[in-house]
Amino acid sequence: MIDTDMCHREPVSVRVEELIRAFEDDHLNFDIPAGRMTGFVGADGAGKTTTMRMIVGVLKPTSGQVLWSGRPITAEDRRTIGYMPEERGLYPKQPVIDQLVYLARIKGASTQTARTEAMEYLDRFGLADHAREQVQKLSLGNQQWIQVTASLLADPAVLILDEPFSGLDPVAVDAMADVLREKTAQGVPVLFSSHQLDLIDRLCDRMVILHKGRMVANGTTEELREVGPRRYRVEARGDLGWLRSLPGLTVVDVDGTTAVIEFPDLNQVDRLLDVIVTELMNRGGLVELTHIRPSLGEIYREAAQS
Repeated sequence: MIDTDMCHREPVSVRVEELIRAFEDDHLNFDIPAGRMTGFVGADGAGKTTTMRMIVGVLKPTSGQVLWSGRPITAEDRRTIGYMPEERGLYPKQPVIDQLVYLARIKGASTQTARTEAMEYLDRFGLADHAREQVQKLSLGNQQWIQVTASLLADPAVLILDEPFSGLDPVAVDAMADVLREKTAQGVPVLFSSHQLDLIDRLCDRMVILHKGRMVANGTTEELREVGPRRYRVEARGDLGWLRSLPGLTVVDVDGTTAVIEFPDLNQVDRLLDVIVTELMNRGGLVELTHIRPSLGEIYREAAQS
């Protein structure tokens, strides 16, 4: 399947350290751990594509560095990165299989290995019958799959994917997700950008949020959910309007016997919950008290506005 010198590679990790371009506003520091999927989130123009280009060496940073398992990354390391650029770098008039073989050989695979692996992926993605067609004759969705396939060839040590799910139908999204899960299970670090926060939530262990060139959030999805005000839903047997007068509490919404409350100071959550529960029992009883976990969309909006 693959060249023997590509087998049994030790998993690597990538660290972005103090990375900056002159026109950006902030130094970027984040990790892409081995065997983990990291979601790269931000509005158009936030700096995601620029950062990816610096990681793979297409752009040179003004300052800072990219570390490869703790040491400065080399040109040889970058040859083992599977990179899917935002602008689809395919030759429109070249047959699919010839193009995939060519791109895999650039990364060090032999012609036979590249052809065998490319055909396996094309067969898996339902594109084997299109192997001899010109790329320009394929649908946009199938062209996307060819670009994805190119990034997967030659046993990449790291995957850096710019909007890999763009233009894919739901079935194709599931197939793509399966491929990425397989790669992380093999120890491959994956960084991909997406505007689809439901996919980030479903697939990623970590998330990095950029806003206008600045990193405004970075951590595991669980860590990021614990940042910011803690929110609860309360249901009681009596009217909850009295919650508005409780110091240290923000009432987001109240409708008779149900309310959504927020604790701006995380150090006061346990104390205030005890106060609320005690008062509710004195006022007729508590039906339900539920912690509302913020969605990644809410985390993103909060981070971008902070």
